[in-house]
Amino acid sequence: MTSQRTRNRLVQRLRDSGIRSQAVLDVIAQTPRHLFVDEALAHRAYEDTALPIGHGQTISQPLTVARMTEVLLEAGPLARVLEIGTGSGYQTAVLSPLVGTLYSVERIEPLHLKARQRLQQLNYRNVRLKLSDGTWGWPEYGLYDGILAAAAPDAVPDSLLQQLADGGRLIMPVGSQEQKLVLITRQGDNFSRKTLESVRFVPFLPGVQR
Repeated sequence: MTSQRTRNRLVQRLRDSGIRSQAVLDVIAQTPRHLFVDEALAHRAYEDTALPIGHGQTISQPLTVARMTEVLLEAGPLARVLEIGTGSGYQTAVLSPLVGTLYSVERIEPLHLKARQRLQQLNYRNVRLKLSDGTWGWPEYGLYDGILAAAAPDAVPDSLLQQLADGGRLIMPVGSQEQKLVLITRQGDNFSRKTLESVRFVPFLPGVQR
């Protein structure tokens, strides 16, 4: 169930689906996704599918995690990255070895606490976590070379755009009924926008849930 062979089969499916970054594929091959889902679903951890993690949230499909990570990193190394929506911590775990320092916020306290425990146990040392409304980002540690959001607002929050460094990249799903994965690149005060593909994410909600 959790053998390296099982993970390697997932990596091959991702490669067949168009993921080209060997660094991203290597990290996914080494990341124990079964530890980021409920024990009852561990036998499905290496399927290329989203799975429920409670509180109306999901752990993203591995292809989506790989795609967003690849796009975020394709312009070069990122020293400081902000993640909106820690969730189970799986996307956090995939990003962590590929960036300098990773800051991640989660609005649902039980998920935040469980992710913190998992990531500490697995020795991810360059990750800082915070219980917070994702709309606010984490301005204390900005500006960020990259921002990745795992929930879909109707429009990209201006507060996140303002926390993006010059030359930085932001990737997130946008929309309600029909969601599109969007890449925004900042050049000075200009923000260029590229629509990538259709996706399905949980909605981007305000407030902290305890």
